[in-house]
Amino acid sequence: MYRNDDETVGHFEAKQLSLVGGKSDTSPRAALGRINLKPHHTTLPCLALPCLVLEPKKRKMGLGILDVQDHVPGTTRYFDDPDRPQAVDTADSRGLKCDRSGLIPIILNPQPSDDPNDPLNWPIWRRDLITFTLSLTAIFATALGPILAANTLTLSVWFELNFTYIALLTGYFLLGVGVAGFFFVPSGRIWGKRHLFIIGLIILVGTSAWAGAVGHNYTSLLWARIIQGVGTAPFEGLVNAAVGDLYFVHERGKRMAFTNLAVFGGAFFTPILVGKITHTIKWWWTFNLVSIFCAASLVAVFLFCPETAYRRDASLNTDIAGIAPSGNSHASDQEKMTAGQGTSINPTPVVRPKKTFAQSLALFDGRKTDDSFFKLLFRPLPLFAQPAFLWAALIQGTMIGWTVFIGVILAAIFLGPPLFWGEVQTGYAYTGPFVGALIGFFVAGIFADWSAKALTRLNGGIYEPEFRIVLVIPQLVFGVLGLFGFAVTAQGTLEGQFHWVVPIVFFGFEVAGTVIGAVASSLYIVDAYRDLAIEGFTCLIIFKNLFSFGLTFKAYDWLVHSGIREVFFTLGAVQIVICFLSIPMYIFGKRNRSFFHRHDLLKLFGLN
Repeated sequence: MYRNDDETVGHFEAKQLSLVGGKSDTSPRAALGRINLKPHHTTLPCLALPCLVLEPKKRKMGLGILDVQDHVPGTTRYFDDPDRPQAVDTADSRGLKCDRSGLIPIILNPQPSDDPNDPLNWPIWRRDLITFTLSLTAIFATALGPILAANTLTLSVWFELNFTYIALLTGYFLLGVGVAGFFFVPSGRIWGKRHLFIIGLIILVGTSAWAGAVGHNYTSLLWARIIQGVGTAPFEGLVNAAVGDLYFVHERGKRMAFTNLAVFGGAFFTPILVGKITHTIKWWWTFNLVSIFCAASLVAVFLFCPETAYRRDASLNTDIAGIAPSGNSHASDQEKMTAGQGTSINPTPVVRPKKTFAQSLALFDGRKTDDSFFKLLFRPLPLFAQPAFLWAALIQGTMIGWTVFIGVILAAIFLGPPLFWGEVQTGYAYTGPFVGALIGFFVAGIFADWSAKALTRLNGGIYEPEFRIVLVIPQLVFGVLGLFGFAVTAQGTLEGQFHWVVPIVFFGFEVAGTVIGAVASSLYIVDAYRDLAIEGFTCLIIFKNLFSFGLTFKAYDWLVHSGIREVFFTLGAVQIVICFLSIPMYIFGKRNRSFFHRHDLLKLFGLN
């Protein structure tokens, strides 16, 4: 908003360079003429001589986020104060659509097209049904990760191998997920996500049946686990990306929390069942049951989950492009968001018929980009040099790594005296992590959208993706408390100082931090870099799975050499440092977005 006072003119400082009456006069009220500045048509005093210099005024920090002079993708006005007119009703709104279902109008970001096949135009029940179906399927797919956690001792005896070989059955599964995720990027970018979900389920049905029929052949089971990882990869990396396809910015928080609960938290319910299944009908039936459930999920996904990727006009991606409505507060930011845009927010619509149900069942419905497969294949790799993606990988990947670490050593810790646990007791111990995952889901789901809206209101209606980073605060509390608490109480349980329930409770706190961190990093990537969401989630998959794979190699040796307390104190200290990296990420995140918007890494490497 432009101001008319003695010191500032809008967001500029006035300086008088000539002499008026023999001395420097810095007052704009010395003017003999007037000048009009648009778009607000505020008349401002002008000096008699053409000697008034307008210099940019230093931008202030918006809620601790360092501002920039230009608008960058991710910064949007999707939420307005109820005391101010909604921007979509103003003369310069350019036809922006908004959601008026609540008490406060919310501008839709991204803007939906007029095409009935645009997923953003589908009724909310249909979008939620797709999300629920994919999330339920993701539970069965990702359950294959910790499916052997309760069976460590059983498999060690069955194959006559030590614990490290059994841990590697999980490690190589994670390796398969990480490697496959890298190759799924170009396919997802070019042809969408639906075919990957269906192909992944076909792989899971076959390999799970294979794993249940290996007998005493360890090598065969190892290869089955690797290929299972390939089938799981689409559900680890693309379910969260589908949320960005299906929902507007203000709708994503709770849904992203739910999908992360399914992808990361739901798997903790698996060992609870696996221990009892193994004890009752033998370990191979755990894989047979997964094969059956994945076959049922294959039918559901085929029928109820059409393609979510949509090739829309670039001007509609208001959460990516520099298009946003103007407003009264943060005027210079909004001016930059609206000025100089050559395309209209509502281009001339192309009337397209609504797809029939039979047409929606097709595996492919056209290319989503004209880029080449091999160019897209290597797009995720340069992003590891981008601080935002590296931060997200650390925030999510390390906590998942610590969770895998605890999972592969849990049976070994409590195998001997005084507890002498078997597969049933180890499985039931995962009740704590499962409850922790639920806590993380509710904390993230409630806090994610509430905090974003509250901070947006305090920021004058301007939403910054960095508001999602505040979710790291509860991640720090729960995650670090869990790691340090487990360090003390697990060792104390072996010494008879604590009941075994106590370290399991702290394991639950650690898992709650894992889920919250996964939501925080996923939301930030989707909101700040939605055009790179698939590549971003691929970076997360590659890092967390390779990191976890490395931990499985040394988990038992490190535990035996250093002891429980020292190992987990080290993990807790590392996690504190990683969480505190969120402070500079929050402060400099917008400048980071601006810098890499102007200096595109993918363009630098010829991958744009």
